[in-house]
Amino acid sequence: MKNIANLLFEAKILKEIPRAGYHFLGVGKETVAEHSFMITLIGYVMAKMEPEADALKLISMCLLHDLPEARTGDLNYVQKKYVTVKEEDAIRDATKNVPFGKDISELLQEFNQGETLEARLAKDADQISFILELKSILDVKSSSPKKWLPTIIERIRTETGKKLVKSILETEWDTWWLKNYID
Repeated sequence: MKNIANLLFEAKILKEIPRAGYHFLGVGKETVAEHSFMITLIGYVMAKMEPEADALKLISMCLLHDLPEARTGDLNYVQKKYVTVKEEDAIRDATKNVPFGKDISELLQEFNQGETLEARLAKDADQISFILELKSILDVKSSSPKKWLPTIIERIRTETGKKLVKSILETEWDTWWLKNYID
């Protein structure tokens, strides 16, 4: 049980690790754990939109996709040009004494390969999470995301992801709240 407790403490550190890309955007902030929550919720929604997808596998991939960052930190795209992350080593070391460590490793390998429906949806959910952040920032009148959005949108591969992105871009971030506002 101690090994499982250690894994949970390791995952908890993700609440303290900031996502690196926001420094370059110049606005906004998010921790790796906040991002993991959002992508997992998006994965849940996508599983409902794609009934042929294995919902548990998709949601699990989303939840675990950045677990290695507890050991490696979060690198933005520029940093990744210069720094080689040993993600497989990080996962192996984090899960080697956990009874279900092989399951975590296999899920992350499948996610990284991006070949299955669940992996493609999870990768889209990862990008859609960032698109939601950028759209929210754009809606409060910061123009920074205008430069970033086209690049992120191009990364979306599934039809479900494309439909979801279209709806996000057509919806203001606070519409849900304003329609329920009572003065």
